[in-house]
Amino acid sequence: MNQTVPVTPLATDTRELSEIADRVRWISTAIVDAANRGRPNETGVKVGGHQASSASMIEIMVSLWFSELTNIDRVSVKPHASPVLHAINYLLGDLDEKYLSTLRGKGGLQSYPSRLKDPDTVDFSTGSVGIGATAALWAAMSHRYVSSHFASAPPAGRFVSLLGDAELDEGAIWEAVADPSVAQLGELLWIVDLNRQSLDRVVPDVQIHRLMGMFEAAGWQVITLKWGRAIGELFRRPGGDQLRTRLEDMSNEEYQRLLRVDSSEIADRIVGQTGSTELRALLESLPHDELGRAVRDLGGHDIGLLLDTYRTVDETRPTVIFAYTVKGRGLPTEGHPNNHSALLTGDQMKELAQALDADLDDPWATFADGSAAAGLCSSRAAAMARPRIAPQPAGDVPVRLSRSHKAPISTQATLGRFLADFKRAAPEIAERVVTCSPDVASSTNLGGWINKTGVWSVADRLDWFADDTERVLKWSEVTSGQHIELGIAEVNLVCLLGELGATWSRWGERLIPIATLYDPFIPRALEPWSYGIYSGGQSIIIGTPSGVTLAPEGGAHQSITTPSIGLEQPNCIAWEPAFAQDVEWCMLAAMSRVGVEGGTSSYFRLSTRPLDQALAAVPEDQVLLERRRQHAVAGGYRLTSHDPATEQVTLVGVGAIMPEVIAASKVLADAGITAGVVCLTSPDLVFRSFNQRGTVGSARGDDIISTLFPPGSSAPLVTVMDGHPHTLSFLAGARGERIRCLGVSDFGQSSGLDDAYALHGIDTGSIVDAALTLVGR
Repeated sequence: MNQTVPVTPLATDTRELSEIADRVRWISTAIVDAANRGRPNETGVKVGGHQASSASMIEIMVSLWFSELTNIDRVSVKPHASPVLHAINYLLGDLDEKYLSTLRGKGGLQSYPSRLKDPDTVDFSTGSVGIGATAALWAAMSHRYVSSHFASAPPAGRFVSLLGDAELDEGAIWEAVADPSVAQLGELLWIVDLNRQSLDRVVPDVQIHRLMGMFEAAGWQVITLKWGRAIGELFRRPGGDQLRTRLEDMSNEEYQRLLRVDSSEIADRIVGQTGSTELRALLESLPHDELGRAVRDLGGHDIGLLLDTYRTVDETRPTVIFAYTVKGRGLPTEGHPNNHSALLTGDQMKELAQALDADLDDPWATFADGSAAAGLCSSRAAAMARPRIAPQPAGDVPVRLSRSHKAPISTQATLGRFLADFKRAAPEIAERVVTCSPDVASSTNLGGWINKTGVWSVADRLDWFADDTERVLKWSEVTSGQHIELGIAEVNLVCLLGELGATWSRWGERLIPIATLYDPFIPRALEPWSYGIYSGGQSIIIGTPSGVTLAPEGGAHQSITTPSIGLEQPNCIAWEPAFAQDVEWCMLAAMSRVGVEGGTSSYFRLSTRPLDQALAAVPEDQVLLERRRQHAVAGGYRLTSHDPATEQVTLVGVGAIMPEVIAASKVLADAGITAGVVCLTSPDLVFRSFNQRGTVGSARGDDIISTLFPPGSSAPLVTVMDGHPHTLSFLAGARGERIRCLGVSDFGQSSGLDDAYALHGIDTGSIVDAALTLVGR
């Protein structure tokens, strides 16, 4: 049920906190000012910043950092309040003064909080509106998981998200809030900066009440801080109940207008058509300036009330506090409907400096030594200092397993078998593996793994089907499980994946998170997935089944653009192995890069099409076998053994399409044409090799591009993949040859596999035809 905190009489002495808030207001505003008026800008490109959005958050953040937080709490700060975070860190000694004038400049403070790129302490990157707010939620769940598996995991405190009310328009918020397991996370505290403005408008009042109800329905404690305690004194006077009713019945737009008129007009605007003599008498008893301050006295700006409210938080369930604020609080742009990106002028900065007892010529001045405010900053800096987290021993990922892959099998089925093999072969590091899925665990072949490890839950749950002898999938939900199942919400999946992949740097406990989802839904999860990688999360995501190879499912379930997505995603390696042995080798290579300093994420595109493993021609000689493995994990290998210099055409295939590529080479051989066959396991790695070749001073690594396409040879190329053909078009530059790229560039339809391949021109006949055309036959 919604709880409105009563506006009790003033009690808590918050003078030092108010003094600090004024200094934070000045410094955060000056940070943006310095980036715009204080730096040369020859390009004319706007630098920008968010002075008004910062100002509304100041009392909330000061009450937290200078009184409430501990060094084990973690906070996600709304993107547009980054200057406030930096100002606070500066006063706490966590940020060098030289950075205060560098907002949005090279090597300086980032435009929005960045965990990896900012020079001071930032717990969560929040540049993506909505996604950053939920990051603390998934971090809380990740810490619960780590703590339930490893006794050495350090403790964590509260996971706090500070977000703007307009941010609640983002669907990612509600996907996260609605997940059933979230209702058990009592360490979650969200504070909504309810300034009733978004970028373009004043938010309609009805929206706010609906949002509160949505949190309540999800099992959250909902607390509302509408009024401060100073105006609470007025509410207790004769006519005060009418004043409160009148203010609360106002639309947001009418209230915002009150903030922009001369204070002498406020009484008449409040009384309006009510004709209440008692209300008018109350208002006219107050000096105009005092009435102006009273209508601005909202709960989110009352530091004492905020501190009292934190004590009422229910620690058994998540809590959201709706704290009413004024956008631009204390600035000349206060409450203006278009103040979102407005920058104060030079004269306005001088006016603000005078109001806040600051100096425009010395904008970064702190508090005088020996003052109460300086003492509080010093004591809080000591309380907030975090000990260094030492990484715990985790074991090594082997480079190969012992299984021999003979029978026909799909790459998706190989994944399930691989996880079972891995747990047997490397039990120590296997304890670090956690799988996730948005309600597609069994259909993506995680059933065997789940049967062995169990499903993780915040608390053990009774398995009512434990005695069902006909059950194949054992769905045992326990705190020791190693699979996390979410609802059908891909955004939740990748957000959790990012935080599971950051536990090595947050708490010193390495995890290797592996998630499966249907490949067509990779684009749905793309932005939060990219955000997680940007924020330092390292993980493996499996898109399966992929492409038009899933022919009977039709166009809605056939992925076309995902190979390009994987190739273009920073800090991630995209893989698409064709054969079971390749899956094993590439998965092990990917796992070795997750949860480590300098590591990287991976994206695998797998298929449900069973392939004859004999087509892989895996060498039996151990030396040649190791050479094949090295080539596979570098990006690809040659299947044909003849001298590349004798080739008349080279066929390049990826993933499930390899049987058609190999079959085409045999048809060409019968026609007297020597065709080389190259099997790529990672077009991504091959592109990197191609792009680095010949670069002076580059860390070139394995020159796989020259191995696959020897510079001394020359032959036109036919590339084939179950995805958009432009993905492999770069190979034309490997040796400067003619190329024909075959792939999928249109929506599919339900059909048989042969029909689908023929429809899109990736069948054996189409490959042969392209090759013959290139060689002039």
